Amino acid sequence: MVALTFVIFLSAAQSINFDITQIVKKIQPGEAALDEPLILKQTIKQPAPVLYGIPTDSLEIVEGEVEHGESISDILAAYNISPTTIFNLAEKAKDTFNVKRIQSGRNYILLHALDSAQTAQYFIYVPSELEYIIYDLRGDLAVTRHQREMKILERELAGEIKGSLYESILAAGGSAQLVNTLADIYAWRLNLNKMQPGDQFKLIFEEKQVNNSTIGYGILKAAFLQHNGEPLYAIGFDQGKGLGYFDQDGKSFKKAFLKEPLEYTRISSRYTMNRFHPVQKRYKAHLGTDYAAPRGTPIRSVGEGVVLEAGFTRGNGNYVKIRHNKTFTTQYLHLSKFAKGIRQGKTVSQGQTIGYVGSTGLATGPHLCYRLWKNGQQVDALKVKLPLAEPVQKKNQAAFLASKETIIKRMEVLPATKEAQPELLATEKAEAGKKM
Repeated sequence: MVALTFVIFLSAAQSINFDITQIVKKIQPGEAALDEPLILKQTIKQPAPVLYGIPTDSLEIVEGEVEHGESISDILAAYNISPTTIFNLAEKAKDTFNVKRIQSGRNYILLHALDSAQTAQYFIYVPSELEYIIYDLRGDLAVTRHQREMKILERELAGEIKGSLYESILAAGGSAQLVNTLADIYAWRLNLNKMQPGDQFKLIFEEKQVNNSTIGYGILKAAFLQHNGEPLYAIGFDQGKGLGYFDQDGKSFKKAFLKEPLEYTRISSRYTMNRFHPVQKRYKAHLGTDYAAPRGTPIRSVGEGVVLEAGFTRGNGNYVKIRHNKTFTTQYLHLSKFAKGIRQGKTVSQGQTIGYVGSTGLATGPHLCYRLWKNGQQVDALKVKLPLAEPVQKKNQAAFLASKETIIKRMEVLPATKEAQPELLATEKAEAGKKM
């Protein structure tokens, strides 16, 4: 029998397991060589993953979600971390990410030693898609805050209405956020609820990604809606005061005020001189518009202005009153609470959150009572005619026309009948931060 010698080289990170009967073949007298290939039956141990920059070859990985009412003390106590260590960790974390800010529903990863005690070595908390906090539980303890790399990709989306605009955009690969943005832009020019089967939409927008997963959307750069055969472009253009939207003729989509101050469920009561008050049980004038909405829904200022009042009365509950100019003043009643920084004398911008829906004061359920004054007299906000914002200025005409021409050419080649995921364009930029 011919003697066979096998030399197998393995890296330090690998192990091998094989059956010798699989690689040794008896050679009969007269045979010169093996006529079949040698087969190694082996199991290669893969290197342990590196999580958040931490090698885990000597650690066990535990993934979890913070439960309601659960604190970092509750989590770490189960992994042999003493109350004294947890207290010291909390003190060290105050200036980086206070452990009291850990919220239920957020994800975490715990790395513990491979022994019977299972002592935790690291606790990684993920407060958002864009950041993570590493609590190093070894030795002197350490807390570090890290930013993930975020990419902003430019995408295109097109489709034909089948059902509602909302359903059609989602079917084409869009999101509810895109629909809401589109509704805000077109609110004064086109009733999107009247879009019909056969109408078309085309969008150019920014998508935010972390680790190749979408976490949200950025600027809607341009939109096109075709209703009853009539095209209406919304072209994003900055005249030096932030991005605004203009049609193909350079007219602004923006009114002096937003059409509504919040995302609401329904209009529960309109402006009237004779309404039966549900709390006071008598007929009286109701000089506002009631928008029913879930408690906590953000309320936004319908225009730029200065806060005249931010306080509480028995009837109004928590309320904010804003003077926008010499002509218009608005008021927002029954708030659950004010937004941070909202107080008398504060300057607010159009669309800025000023408070949140509640039922304070004389209210039977969560809603916003929105009131509008014109020249010192309360008027029906749903009927008053508001002026358009300024069009494209003469000095910006050339730049706008160039931008419009580029947008229209791109829109014209987008096939609206193609229902598919949004096409990824070449444009891509990365936000500051370190990748996990």
